[in-house]
Amino acid sequence: MWGKEFMAKDIEKILITEEEAAKRIKELGEQISRDYAGQEIVVICVLRGASIFFADLCRAISVHMKMDFMAISSYGDAQKTSGIVKITKDADTSITGKHVLVVEDIMDSGYTLKYLCKILNDRQPASVKVACLLDKPSRREVDITPDYCCFTVPNEFVVGFGLDYKGLYRNLPYIGVLKPEVYAN
Repeated sequence: MWGKEFMAKDIEKILITEEEAAKRIKELGEQISRDYAGQEIVVICVLRGASIFFADLCRAISVHMKMDFMAISSYGDAQKTSGIVKITKDADTSITGKHVLVVEDIMDSGYTLKYLCKILNDRQPASVKVACLLDKPSRREVDITPDYCCFTVPNEFVVGFGLDYKGLYRNLPYIGVLKPEVYAN
């Protein structure tokens, strides 16, 4: 047995179905479109985890936008953030004077996004806001909250819909909770 059925054996439960995610992302795109009506935005995807959410969200936004990508790392292969954040791929678009929407897969400790927002604000944009697929506020270690969020989730190890464990499970079409025996040492 291979494919998504093979990966499904590692999932304890489905937290958010593909249909629930699609519906909520569409609603969020409509909200963002209303908030930025008549304006152009620069939408920055935080690679790699946000890529699926980013694609769906961009299609749901109806204002003019430029898309760009950044890769930020604070985990490596670990389950818990190291607190050390580094940019591994920077955006190519100038954001000076522009409205910026950062798209992230999950906000948990907050270190990565706080660092990223500081870097982006140093580039003198008109504004910087954050949209995340998932918010895990029980894990927050710094003072930051998303401006836009699809779902608030409990402190469980989630994968799928772009979220991974050691680079795997990103292509699951839903958000599931990984069985502890998969990631426990």
